[in-house]
Amino acid sequence: MANTVVHVEFPADDVERARKFYSELFGWKIEKIEGMDYWLFTMEQPNAVGGGLMKRQQPQQGITNYFDVPSVDEFSEKVQGLGGKVVVSKTPVPGMGYFAVCLDTENNAFGLWENNKDAR
Repeated sequence: MANTVVHVEFPADDVERARKFYSELFGWKIEKIEGMDYWLFTMEQPNAVGGGLMKRQQPQQGITNYFDVPSVDEFSEKVQGLGGKVVVSKTPVPGMGYFAVCLDTENNAFGLWENNKDAR
């Protein structure tokens, strides 16, 4: 699955309102992750990309697509070498993996995701 979209993140001013909207619109199952202000959603379709809802961090924050990569470190270097920027450096999600958020050369945000159950 390398370099494919594996997670989509929706920021919300009112997470409960967004949760209700998407669960009623698409029938998504949306559950809060214990100990975090983050809600994961799943879709029933085979091979569908899942994602999450989170409280909007800044006014201009939009939807972020996360791409599966073998190494967040390696791809962060590639992003910078190609003229992009890393705006959130490699961050662990304990027991799941690592992510980074980047901007491309056109100032579009996207995420990198590395699966790693040993992440701490």
